[in-house]
Amino acid sequence: MDYYQTLGVNKDASPEQLKKAYRKLAMENHPDRTGGDDTRFKQINEAYDTLKDPQKRQAYDNPQPDMNGFRYSTDGFDGGMPGGFEDIFQAFGFNPFQAQRQRQRADITIAVKINFEEAYRGKTIIGTYRLRTGREETVEIQIPKGAQHGNKIRYSGFGEQLPNGQRGDLYVQINVQPHSKYTLNGLNINTVINIDIFDLITGGAVNLKTLDGSVIKLNIPPGTNPGTRLSVTGHGWPDVRTGSKGNMLVQINAIMPKNLGITEVDAIRKIKKRLAKKGID
Repeated sequence: MDYYQTLGVNKDASPEQLKKAYRKLAMENHPDRTGGDDTRFKQINEAYDTLKDPQKRQAYDNPQPDMNGFRYSTDGFDGGMPGGFEDIFQAFGFNPFQAQRQRQRADITIAVKINFEEAYRGKTIIGTYRLRTGREETVEIQIPKGAQHGNKIRYSGFGEQLPNGQRGDLYVQINVQPHSKYTLNGLNINTVINIDIFDLITGGAVNLKTLDGSVIKLNIPPGTNPGTRLSVTGHGWPDVRTGSKGNMLVQINAIMPKNLGITEVDAIRKIKKRLAKKGID
């Protein structure tokens, strides 16, 4: 097998060109994708594993003649002891090398960072990570709508290679960056808006932009107190399983008017006195 032909690059290809070609071919031929080819995928990984390493690439470009029936190989080493040493320990009921392999973690966890809106809408990310063997893997990460901070997505068979040929799993941890205007509580989105105190007294309406890009009209009832929380049904966070959304909880804060003149202040005092006489606080 010609590694350069396998990756579709020239022999003088740069490391960047090798990586670009590998990622493209690995995504196209991954066995978990429709039309994927497991044999072709393994060939692509073998080729890239050799050519990305300067020493391995040099050895591949300048092969040495066979010596005593042995040939240079880029295959990995599983850490076992040669020549029956493990059998000797096993005879005494203890195999430290097997115990060591059992302690090795076959599962891999990587983290991806996305912003609040991306978590709300969902996103596809092409992720790369490196195995202990040095081989670089590529995976298409489908982050569903409504993913929350700390959620993990499991990809079976994308972890480390075990001695028996099986592979562990890959876990992708979702790290959602905080938003300047919104916080999340379960499926409810919390936000705060500032309303002129006179609008709280007389009532009114404000335009509220939601995370899906739409604008809704939020009615402020007359006599609304500062700190009141209004609920907007169906404009909260989507449930990753059902797609149904929670609510947007809008806390109302009051903005006090500035630069009032003497006339305005006297008018407010008169209104306050009238209300006090009527027993209205």
